[in-house]
Formats: sequence, structure tokens, C-alpha cells
Amino acid sequence: MQFRKEDFILSHLFLWPRVVEQRKQNKKGENVNEIDEQQPSRSQIAIRLLYTILYLIVFEVLKAVFYVTVLFQYVYLFITRKYSQPLRNFSNKLAAYAFRIIRYTTLNEHVKPFPFQEFPSEMEPPQDPVRFD
Repeated sequence: MQFRKEDFILSHLFLWPRVVEQRKQNKKGENVNEIDEQQPSRSQIAIRLLYTILYLIVFEVLKAVFYVTVLFQYVYLFITRKYSQPLRNFSNKLAAYAFRIIRYTTLNEHVKPFPFQEFPSEMEPPQDPVRFD
């Protein structure tokens, strides 16, 4: 499909009134494309930063706990040839908690994670049966 010069000119003539209207609205001081949000104060940003640093430290501790649970799960699996269901449930809840921390520290969630809220429940139940493909 090829566009002719006349089609291009006509399309701009029909769109031009909308562009002019948007420019008039913008000259009045109204911003039609952005949501009006309050700007946070520097003290609010500093407090959020302190919470973020705290949660990043907690996240590093969680990573160490994940390493231990994974190693223990595989040692248990090698010895008994069965997985530990309580450990799977624990690590699944821990993963949900880590996800909440990541969302909070990356400014994608405004609710502070545990201990300021309840410990998160599982996001998804563990898959059964465990397969080794």
C-alpha cells in the first residue's frame, strides 16, 4: 500500500484541530497527558531510602537462608529420595516475602513488607509432583 502526498496532507488537516486544542490547554497551565501527583518532600524520600537500605540488608540475609534451604533440601533428597514438604512450603513463603521486598525497594509497591505488615502467604502453591527432567 502506497501513500499519496494528498493523503498525507489530508490526514494532517484532520488531526490539526486536535493538536491546536491540546496546545491551548497546555498554555492554560493544564497538563492533559500526565496525572497530577503530589511531589514527595525530601524528608519523605530520605525515610523511604532508609527503609529501602534496611530491606536490602534483610534481602541479603534472605539470600543466605535460601542457600541453606536449597542445600538442605538436596541433601535430604539424596539421603531419603523424597523431598521435605515442610521445607518446600517454608521456602515458597520465603520467596513470596523476597518478592515483596524487591517490589518495595524498586518503588513498585508502597506497602512496607513484614514486619510492618503480615508475613505474605504463598503466591502460588508448590507444583506437585516434583520432576527431574
